[in-house]
Amino acid sequence: MSSLTEARVSEVRAFNRFYTKVIGALQAGMLDSPYSLTEVRVLFELAHAERMETGELRGLLGLDAGYLSRILARFEGDGLVTRERSAADARKQLVGLTPAGADVFAALDRRSSEEIAALLGGLPEADQERLVAGMAAIRRLLGGGKAGAPYVIRPPRTGDLGWVVYRHGALYSAEYGWGTEFEQLVARIVSDLDFSRDAGWIAEVDGERAGCVFCVRQDDTTAKLRMLLVEPSARGLGIGRRLVDECLRHARAEGFKRIELWTRDSLTSARRIYQAAGFELDSQEKGMENGVEVTEQMWSREL
Repeated sequence: MSSLTEARVSEVRAFNRFYTKVIGALQAGMLDSPYSLTEVRVLFELAHAERMETGELRGLLGLDAGYLSRILARFEGDGLVTRERSAADARKQLVGLTPAGADVFAALDRRSSEEIAALLGGLPEADQERLVAGMAAIRRLLGGGKAGAPYVIRPPRTGDLGWVVYRHGALYSAEYGWGTEFEQLVARIVSDLDFSRDAGWIAEVDGERAGCVFCVRQDDTTAKLRMLLVEPSARGLGIGRRLVDECLRHARAEGFKRIELWTRDSLTSARRIYQAAGFELDSQEKGMENGVEVTEQMWSREL
């Protein structure tokens, strides 16, 4: 294992130790109850289903059959659940919460919400947003459902333009070695935006900014697509293509006859999106960015 991989593994393990302590997973009972974290999770799943087949519950939570059987036996003894044979298949067992079980879960659910609210309440608003966005990113990256992750495309709001400059600077520095001069260039483009004639769109995944693009007026007949960006965690969702389509739709609706864009040949994913959208390469020339040789490209298409 490389030293870099070892460092990442150690960081993830440290986070796991920290978070299990934060949520009380190491305590004998969750939320000051007599039930463990796994038992509370079983109550949660049963509370959100009228009745559930035990095999389905076991598969959903990845539990050993014997372990789940012992949990359900305890719940049954406490009067929290009922179990019965399925009328459709006598080999299967259905389990559901009793009214007492529903009351116990409601109290635990309320206590959990209160504890999380207290945890968030100790943080400034900006840090709350960072924390929630980070948790959403963890779920998205490790959840295995990236291809179907929902996203929204919306107009820019207050605070978005600063994010556009920051993410262009930070992301392209990390991925391509471009420096502060590139970030300054993006800042100048942003400062020149005039939303009485220009337009932009922000992509969000789970409420977190994940991409952007802008349509800028060049002259009466020509528009320019600018500052297309998709966060690494959101790539593969079709966001880049959707942002470009939105820009083209807007340009047509505004009566432009032609649209241009400037990019660099190293941005291969963006180039594929442009080609798929009908753009063609007009010209290219060598340049330098923070000591890195780049190939500047101009693309365009008729509308």
